[in-house]
Amino acid sequence: MGDLEIRPATTDDVLAIVAMLADDPLGAQRESPDDLTPYLTAMERLRADPNQHLVVAVREERVVGTLQLTIIPGLSRRGTTRSVIEGVRIHADERGGGLGSLMMEWAIDTSRREGCHLVQLTSDNTRTDAHRFYERLGFTASHVGFKLAL
Repeated sequence: MGDLEIRPATTDDVLAIVAMLADDPLGAQRESPDDLTPYLTAMERLRADPNQHLVVAVREERVVGTLQLTIIPGLSRRGTTRSVIEGVRIHADERGGGLGSLMMEWAIDTSRREGCHLVQLTSDNTRTDAHRFYERLGFTASHVGFKLAL
């Protein structure tokens, strides 16, 4: 993958991250790159929490991918620590070239280093290509997810 670097995101990366989040039909409905204020506030909260890992993939000084990895200690499953992968996005110019797999490998390896015994994620029902991608990586669609907007 050439000169690719996966590193913690900084406030300088927020605009590029939000642009990727908004670059699909679902994201276009819920993201707003025009006002970064709520994203910058969220970034401060993420940086203050050691269980949050918001990362970017950078190639030639350009942000080309992102994901958030959350480490969750718990009591269930005999006190298992798990991780949740959220907000996986690859820049449109980079899709199909293996970057998504590399980023997921990073998240899984980091989860292992953090003592996790389970990695989980959710994906919108309409994202069938993403479902195939996650299944190729060994994930199984084992649960039904529910959300409640507040």
